[in-house]
Amino acid sequence: MSMTLQDRAMGAIMGAFVGEALGVGPHWYYDLNDLRRTYGEWIDDYTTPAPGRFHHGLKAGQNSQAGFILELMLRSLDKSNGYDEADFCQRLDNDLFPLLDGKPRSGPGHYTSESIRHVWKRRVVEKRPWHDIGGAADTTEAMERTLALAVRYASEPARMSQAIADNTGLTQSSETMLSMGVGYGCILARLIQGDALDARISQQPLKWLAESAMAFEPVTTRQPAPDHPEMPLRARRHIVRDALHAASDIATTATDPAIRIEPAWKVSHLYGMPCAFYHQLPAAYYLAARFSDDFESAVLHAINGGGQNQSRAMLAGALVGAQVGLAGIPQRFLDGLERADKLQQLAYALASQMPDTTM
Repeated sequence: MSMTLQDRAMGAIMGAFVGEALGVGPHWYYDLNDLRRTYGEWIDDYTTPAPGRFHHGLKAGQNSQAGFILELMLRSLDKSNGYDEADFCQRLDNDLFPLLDGKPRSGPGHYTSESIRHVWKRRVVEKRPWHDIGGAADTTEAMERTLALAVRYASEPARMSQAIADNTGLTQSSETMLSMGVGYGCILARLIQGDALDARISQQPLKWLAESAMAFEPVTTRQPAPDHPEMPLRARRHIVRDALHAASDIATTATDPAIRIEPAWKVSHLYGMPCAFYHQLPAAYYLAARFSDDFESAVLHAINGGGQNQSRAMLAGALVGAQVGLAGIPQRFLDGLERADKLQQLAYALASQMPDTTM
């Protein structure tokens, strides 16, 4: 039986939660010998962080802060029947920031990312307005929550691109980060629509660009992108275009028999183990294309590659989850995920908002 758009939507959301939770124990081991000594030769399930590690205090199957913020996004989308920036910001003000103290090892998940610490300081300590607090961090922090916007607006490219850029800019104001977030969102949206993650994955988003279906001016006009009334930085199409081409090229590599990365977890060595998007996105695209019908292999190779494996598995988990649907995620991962029923309810609520149409 063919999957519906809603099946794919739920697969993407739950795939992200599963990937994020799988990284709680083995997060940020850059010495893979140390990783193997702690967890064995192959991590194949949720694990508890060792004493002194970044998420110490959490248990196997729990989500850390990226999952917490993704859940806030889903709750906001559910209440507002779509993206409402004021509602989402209020949730950060009321539900996240009171739990933080500006230090790395604090807050939900017992670790707070650089970009969230930065906006906490500007918002809570310096009392700045929301559109004056985004920082320059080059991590995938915003993508880990805006993936829900890509799912919600998978068939509405203008609303999707504007919502992702607006929301990214709250915490990461770099135009490059806005562009990369929109690019990842476009790829995820096409997978939700049923496209394959292969050399053709960028075709429809590039068509959106050519037909002015996105929320930005074409680069060929040599005009600045439209300004938000309070936030002038906006993604430029030429950067989004590059992000789309990169996804197609990497997907082609993943299925080219003449180009093999063995074992597949070593993709993290090829593209880099650190946190920046230019390390994370290529590896996530590669794993999601190579294991397009095998959710377990995709997320476990993401985890066993070490480094910033949590975001790698979260982003890859969403991409593969969109391809296999909720039923394609092994039941043991859903059974072992804390509060999986509540999270599935939120995923279902999001999927129920979506028009079952293609574009």
